[in-house]
Formats: sequence, structure tokens, C-alpha cells
Amino acid sequence: MGRRSIIFRAHAVRRMFERRIGVEEVRHILRQGEVIESYPDDAPFPSRLILGWKDNRPVHVVAADNDEENETVIITAYEPEASLWSRDFRRRKRR
Repeated sequence: MGRRSIIFRAHAVRRMFERRIGVEEVRHILRQGEVIESYPDDAPFPSRLILGWKDNRPVHVVAADNDEENETVIITAYEPEASLWSRDFRRRKRR
């Protein structure tokens, strides 16, 4: 199987620009990050939430896998809000 393509949705690109998250940072998080949530029933493709770090800054990337086309689709990327996540940014806080 060949190398997987990475597709950035327009929404992801806009949000990444607004949040100062670069393409290489997202690629690094895809390679080195930790999957903290999985959404196997998402449509049109199963997706996952990945935690990575840029310096001391946590970054979450939501990515979906289109296995038929051998591509990963970047849905969005953001810095998680500390008030909504555990101290390590791996678990959502209960309300």
C-alpha cells in the first residue's frame, strides 16, 4: 500500500489560519500524536480526535480516514480550552 494522502478541508484551513496552526504541525500530530477519542460511526468516514503538542501548546486535530481512496481528511484543528478538558487535555470534563 502506498503513502496515505492528506486532504485539508476548507473549514480546517480557515480554522488553522485563525488559530495559527500550520500544515507541518498537523502532519507532525498525525504521525506522533495520541488518539484520545474515536468516532467509528461518523459519516462519511470514521474519524478520530488526536492530541499533539507544539512546544508547550496542546493541539487537537480531528481527522477522518477514507480507506477506499487511501487518504486522511483533516476536519479541523484547535487548541483545546482548558476549562473543558482535563489537565492533560486527554479527557473532556464532565459538566
